[in-house]
Amino acid sequence: MKIRYFAWVRERVGKPEEEIALPAEVTTAGELVRWLKTRGEEYDYAFERPEVIRVAIDQMHVTADTPLGDAREVALFPPMTGG
Repeated sequence: MKIRYFAWVRERVGKPEEEIALPAEVTTAGELVRWLKTRGEEYDYAFERPEVIRVAIDQMHVTADTPLGDAREVALFPPMTGG
């Protein structure tokens, strides 16, 4: 699965995207964010407040309990502000 990082999430992780094979127990958007947090210091920093991270699966905004299913791409980004 392709994981794309945006804004300060990308800056903290240190890369714009990566291909990841997820463990079988990671089945929802929220579980993905919690699992990513365990992948190292930079991920722990990027996802230190998982409740503020926004997720899009195949370019559709979703909630934390949304199943990943057969997603090809997951985008992770901080809250957006208007302007």
